[in-house]
Amino acid sequence: MANILVTGGAGFIGSNFVHYVIGHTDHHVTVLDALTYAGNLGSLSGLPEDRLTFVKGDITDALLVDELFSKADSVVHYAAESHNDNSLDNPRPFLDTNIVGTFTLLEAARKHNTRLHHISTDEVYGDLELDDPQRFTESTPYNPSSPYSSTKAGSDLLVRAWVRSFGVRATISNCSNNYGPYQHVEKFIPRQITNVLRGIRPKLYGAGENVRDWIHADDHSSAVLTILDKGVIGETYLIGADGEKNNKDVIELILELMGQPKDAYEHVTDRAGHDLRYAIDFTKLRTELGWTPTYGDFEAGLAATIQWYRDNEAWWAPAKDGVEAFYASKGQ
Repeated sequence: MANILVTGGAGFIGSNFVHYVIGHTDHHVTVLDALTYAGNLGSLSGLPEDRLTFVKGDITDALLVDELFSKADSVVHYAAESHNDNSLDNPRPFLDTNIVGTFTLLEAARKHNTRLHHISTDEVYGDLELDDPQRFTESTPYNPSSPYSSTKAGSDLLVRAWVRSFGVRATISNCSNNYGPYQHVEKFIPRQITNVLRGIRPKLYGAGENVRDWIHADDHSSAVLTILDKGVIGETYLIGADGEKNNKDVIELILELMGQPKDAYEHVTDRAGHDLRYAIDFTKLRTELGWTPTYGDFEAGLAATIQWYRDNEAWWAPAKDGVEAFYASKGQ
């Protein structure tokens, strides 16, 4: 049994990882989370108290981070400001958390020689043309286009520098767009699901041609655990599930699965600087570490996600009105 420290473990992808680790290993998990608007203790409810320790705090707090690293066998770093729309509205928190926070963790990992896995995004690579047959690989040059993706790119480069300069035992993964339980209703899929549940017409940004490579959060979690166990220090691994869908197809599938007409949505103002297409080639992860996704069927994973939001309105309802007011102010 190991003690794994998970930063951002009350957020969407982090909490799914905590559930996965406790369900599939005998490890103890310590969660460090600042419980900003995107963190929710309810996302960790029902987990056994003897397997989980929660610490409220900020990853830029060097003294707290140092104390937690001294007790951890390994650290998985999910904590991040991660919503593109928010980064366009106010970039500063993205610099504080994604850059300064990652630096703080790297210094603690350096001091304590702690194994660190850094979670990142495919958005650091910029975007692809809709008709481009290429996908992102580990050797694709960085070309971030937003305050969010540029600060994540910066954090990735910090990790690589600390590995090379100081011998920090770290790996990186860049993952495509996640969906599943515990995702904040500001994000595309849960926003549309909860709109339908509230009797509000879903909102499609622009023409809806933008393509994302969707992966269920459980598959992301299993990939990260695989990299933590088998990954080569200093290496980067791309995580995907061959789930390319454009936003129009996703919103129509949500409506269809929820018993609504496929065209019962509104076109709204497109996002500023909206990247066209993301697509992941996860050959390295599959061939070198033997990982494959479980949810090969996006429709089945989406149906399970819809059911989760139906069953857990108490979890998402408190944030819903504020999110819709924010988007309404932007014509979205």
